[in-house]
Amino acid sequence: MGVLSGGPAETPLTGQVALPERIRSPWWQLGRRLLLAFAILAGTVLLVYLDREGYRDTGDATAADPNGTISLIDSVYYTTVTLSTTGYGDISPISDGARLVNAFIITPARIGFLVLLIGTTLEVLAQRSRELFRISRWRKQMGHHVVVIGYGTKGRSAVETLVGNGLDREHVVVVDPSPVALADAHADQLAVVTGDATRRGVLQRAGVAEADQVIITTGRDDSNVLAALTVRQLNPDAWIVAAVSEQENAPLMRQSGADSVITSSDAVGRLLGLSTLSPTLGTVMEDLLTYGEGLEVAERELLVNEVGMPPQSLPDQVIAVIRDEKVYRYFDPVVTLLARGDRLVVVRPAKELPWAPRPGTHDEDFATDED
Repeated sequence: MGVLSGGPAETPLTGQVALPERIRSPWWQLGRRLLLAFAILAGTVLLVYLDREGYRDTGDATAADPNGTISLIDSVYYTTVTLSTTGYGDISPISDGARLVNAFIITPARIGFLVLLIGTTLEVLAQRSRELFRISRWRKQMGHHVVVIGYGTKGRSAVETLVGNGLDREHVVVVDPSPVALADAHADQLAVVTGDATRRGVLQRAGVAEADQVIITTGRDDSNVLAALTVRQLNPDAWIVAAVSEQENAPLMRQSGADSVITSSDAVGRLLGLSTLSPTLGTVMEDLLTYGEGLEVAERELLVNEVGMPPQSLPDQVIAVIRDEKVYRYFDPVVTLLARGDRLVVVRPAKELPWAPRPGTHDEDFATDED
């Protein structure tokens, strides 16, 4: 669990938690074991052959060699039956040195050889135990995290934006039934719960009840609506952001419990229209939508030295003011002068990130209601 092989992708179990892990090819694992087993076999054969005077072949008395001396073939035969614990007893050590070598070298080699022979079973058991321990520890640490339902293009871009603004990848959980999404999320070092996000059990395994935010970005509006309803039942306090393909489904999505609804088709269509009417305006809008380059839209706290100032006079380009949880445009008469407790939506250079929750690019004091 959590390890992807180089062969055909297996269908993951519904509701299974899979944490990201280092990926190795099964051929690499098999080749490594074969090399180790061959090295033990060859080393033991050489050891027995070099000390052949200390061994006697008691089963060769009637054969061509009545003295029972040990040849290279006898060394290979003795090594294989000894390491496999068969031990016919026809070849045995007779000198003290050969017996010491058997006790302190060949016997540990026998143990190592057997471990390699059953290594696959042991590794599976150890891996399952280790994975169960990791998942148990992960669940204990989980809380106040972000659940991303659907890890396609939109979900992946949302995660990149969150991580780029300071969110730890360990606080992101992806829910998606697709093996492709599982592979992509593991490549991005994200935990995955495999399954249908419209099922309560799957969302419960993702810790939706303890999550602060939930992002819903599946490819179907009906699935998004049902997922939002289920999330809201499990967590009445979570902030839910959902995407819909068609504008006509946006009201239904809000009624289902989503706090913020993004219409992807309308947004793309508007950008296409603006780029057609004014290529330069389209370039600016694309810049604002592209993370980490050029300009960024950000929300920040009001600074103490900005209280009482008009929004237009601030160094940042203020486009909106949030007061008492309501959004006002910067030119609205209600926010002619900024007051304590206001939050600002600004446009600033992307290089000044991270922007949340620290205002500006310095450690200025906040002008909050508690001051």
